[in-house]
Amino acid sequence: MDTQNLITLSEPRSPASEAYRALRMNLEFTSLDKALESLVISSPEAEAHKSVVASNLAIVMAQGGQRVILVDADLRRPVLHHFFDCPQEPGMTTFMLGRDEEAELHLLDTQVPGLRLLPSGALPPNPADILGSQKMQQLLTRLQGEADMVILDAPPVTVAVDASVLAAHTDGIVLVVRAGHTRRDRVDQAKELLERFRVKILGAILTDARDQGLLTGY
Repeated sequence: MDTQNLITLSEPRSPASEAYRALRMNLEFTSLDKALESLVISSPEAEAHKSVVASNLAIVMAQGGQRVILVDADLRRPVLHHFFDCPQEPGMTTFMLGRDEEAELHLLDTQVPGLRLLPSGALPPNPADILGSQKMQQLLTRLQGEADMVILDAPPVTVAVDASVLAAHTDGIVLVVRAGHTRRDRVDQAKELLERFRVKILGAILTDARDQGLLTGY
């Protein structure tokens, strides 16, 4: 496993790991009337470390006793199979492009008890069409039946429509903003796009802030 990026495993008592646990608590408190079952992690633009955030959030949720499925829904630049040292295929697109709705989901156990991974699978030519399809809704329904929380790592919001389309099927989205890198106009553009798709914005996370290193706010 990539212990450099999975800091909640390599340094569980670090300020960054504490911040991830605080994020978990904040998400729980945003949904007191109805527990969150699925959420998308994305960013306004590339290189904000959104996949790192998705992975570590999934880890701390599993460590908190939840059954978690982490899905690599970034069908343009998937990286979660590298983080967890597993094959990229078969994965999500194997199910999405198949004809059998009851086909195996190819969920992989990780070294974290309670956390399973669904890799991206082979990259398709039309990611947005796949993520916005009826088959995607069927996949989410199946995943939610096997987990308490489904976390989907999606491409940056302003780079492709994928994240907005995908998040519209879930309970909401968390945006990852990188200090000193993410431009304010990109944040505003991402917010506008998500509102157009009527996506609930659950919160925003600041990464690479100097006082905490990896993650500081929500």
